Amino acid sequence: MGKINLKDKLSMFSEHWSPKVIAEMNDYQFKLVKIQGDFVWHNHTDTDEVFIVIEGEMKIEFENETVELGEGDMYVVPKGVEHKPSAERECKVLLVEPRDVVNTGNTEGDLTASNDVWI
Repeated sequence: MGKINLKDKLSMFSEHWSPKVIAEMNDYQFKLVKIQGDFVWHNHTDTDEVFIVIEGEMKIEFENETVELGEGDMYVVPKGVEHKPSAERECKVLLVEPRDVVNTGNTEGDLTASNDVWI
């Protein structure tokens, strides 16, 4: 395993809401994703989900609150909690979650991405 440069990896794709795996540690994957606009309401019944903002700003909406994240911010969404990420302008994010986690969790649809796509 060699050094991984996040900026280099982010330059390899342009689509939004389509996480790309860049590394694994034990059963966890590190995924880069570019987001813009609204995602779908969903939850992950069996795992927490970590969002680390690399560049830009995003929001995570919950039933009773909205969390705003900027560059360098991290947030852990607990398992089973319904949430909806969004970003007005393109935002670059590092996700940390177990292998085989589907990006739309319990909600299948147009934004459901192929899983385990490496760059």
